[in-house]
Amino acid sequence: MSWVLDHAGDIARLAADHVLYAGLPLILGLLLALPLGWLAHRWTLGRGFILSAAGLLYTIPSLALFILMPLVLGTQILDPLNVIAAMTLYTVALLVRTVVDGLGSVPDSVEQAATAVGYTPLRRVLGVELPLAVPVIAAGLRVAAVSNVSIVSVASLIGVGQLGDLLTDGFNRDIGAELAAGIVACVLLALVFDLAIQGLARVATPWRRAETAGLRGAA
Repeated sequence: MSWVLDHAGDIARLAADHVLYAGLPLILGLLLALPLGWLAHRWTLGRGFILSAAGLLYTIPSLALFILMPLVLGTQILDPLNVIAAMTLYTVALLVRTVVDGLGSVPDSVEQAATAVGYTPLRRVLGVELPLAVPVIAAGLRVAAVSNVSIVSVASLIGVGQLGDLLTDGFNRDIGAELAAGIVACVLLALVFDLAIQGLARVATPWRRAETAGLRGAA
C-alpha cells in the first residue's frame, strides 16, 4: 500500500489512459458491429462469410496487430491511434456474432406485429428489434469490455503507456508491489466496465424491471 500511495498520481494517469484505449474502441466497435450484425442477420447467404471474417480477425495476435497498424494507417509506432484502431477491430470481431444472436432472439411474432401496425423496416429495427436484443448484446459487450482491458495492457510493449506499464516495469525491475498494483488495477477497471454496462442495459430495458417487479408481487 505504501508503494501505491507514493505513486497514486502515476497510477491514476495510467488508469485514465487505459480507460480511453479500452473504452473508446468499445463504443466504436459497437457502432460498427450493429450494422454488420444486422446485415449478417438479414443476409443469410453472406452470414457465414461475415461471421468467419470476424472470427479470423480476432485470431490475429494483439502485438502483431499493434505493430501492423502504423503500416495501414500511416501513423507513428507510438501513436495511440494504433491501439484504438486495433482494439476497435477486436471489439467488432467479438460483437458481430453477438448482434446476430441478439437480433435472432427476437420472436418472429413480435416483428410481424410491428410490421402490421405500420412500422417501417428501419423503425422496426431501431424501435423493436434492437431494444429487445439489448440483454444479449449487453452480455457480449461485457465480454468485449473485459477482453479489451486485458489486451490493451500489451500495448506497453510498443511504448504506449497505460496500466500495462505497471506490469512490465514491475516485472523487469522485480518490484512486486508495482506488479500487484497493475494486476489489481486492471481487475478493478474490468469490474467497473462490467458494472457500467449492466447498469446501462438495465436502464435501456425498463420492461424487464417491470416484469421482475410483477413476478415479485405475484410471489
